[in-house]
Amino acid sequence: MTHFEKTYTVRWADMDPNGHMRHSAYTDYAAQLRIEYLAAQGFSLQRFAQLGIGPILFREDTRFLKEMHISEDLRVNGELAGLSEDGSRWRIVHTLYKADGRPSATVTVDGAWLDLRARKLTVPPAEITEAMRNLPRHAHYADIVREAKQ
Repeated sequence: MTHFEKTYTVRWADMDPNGHMRHSAYTDYAAQLRIEYLAAQGFSLQRFAQLGIGPILFREDTRFLKEMHISEDLRVNGELAGLSEDGSRWRIVHTLYKADGRPSATVTVDGAWLDLRARKLTVPPAEITEAMRNLPRHAHYADIVREAKQ
């Protein structure tokens, strides 16, 4: 896949008292893109419920570059920046762009898969790992290597 991106319109609910998009709205759009990507790969929220697993985050890092204002178009992409061999851990870098093409923010997330019944981390089905591998690669992609338990 060469890219996965969506364009959204900044909403009134996204605004803060300073007249620009509130900090947490950036991460909301990044999360929406991830959910839409997985759904496009056949993994809707209903499918995740059937499988009894779901994505969770360990870390979320947002870098703010340019203000976004109400009713502006916001283009969001997601690129795979890391994946463990078994697909259990992943890193995605989202870039959020203003309509003129300038980056507005980057949101980097580190995540894994949670067994919703056991409430423990798990290795996803091979189809999910393949869907993650099909995300476009970020320029700084690096395999995630997990240390062996002792």
